[in-house]
Amino acid sequence: MAVAAIAPGFADPVFDAQKAFRTVMDAMAHPGRVHELQTALAPPAPLSPVAAAVLLTLADFETTLWLGETLTKTPAVADWLRFHTGTVLTEDPGEATFAAIADPMRLPPLGAFAQGTLDYPDRSTTLILQVETLDPSAGPTLEGPGIDGTARLLPAPLAETFWLEARRNADLFPRGVDFLLAAPGKIAALPRSTRIVEGD
Repeated sequence: MAVAAIAPGFADPVFDAQKAFRTVMDAMAHPGRVHELQTALAPPAPLSPVAAAVLLTLADFETTLWLGETLTKTPAVADWLRFHTGTVLTEDPGEATFAAIADPMRLPPLGAFAQGTLDYPDRSTTLILQVETLDPSAGPTLEGPGIDGTARLLPAPLAETFWLEARRNADLFPRGVDFLLAAPGKIAALPRSTRIVEGD
């Protein structure tokens, strides 16, 4: 791996990471709400700039990262993430702190990822799903902490089974996985505390 061949990370690592971190935390605190996340990152395709910004912000040498099949086909993605974050790549989704999926239509069953335990629910996987759109005026109705009444959110594309699995995931609370949905210039979150009450 030639260092000179690796694309740059954040132009201002401290400022850019802090900005992205605040946006991610706001998204997790207000499930279903779409937040702007603009970034000048140009990671190796098919890793998207927004997903890359999330990973550069959250992943480090103490975390493990699982990459979906589409991303593993491009070794430059793993090289870029290792270089800029120091994270450890794993082939076992059940060991992953984070999972990045560029093609959510091919998302593995959620049970394959770390679910946490009742004593340590935070030891679950956070899934970063790259989507094309985030529509807050459509999709299923959401309830739970951080939502004023109800909210709606329709990320696309997603596998037909996604919402059924997401409902089952919420039933595991406080265990279960969290979702960060990365669209061009935007991000939204569906933490495991969010209940999908109707629609799909």
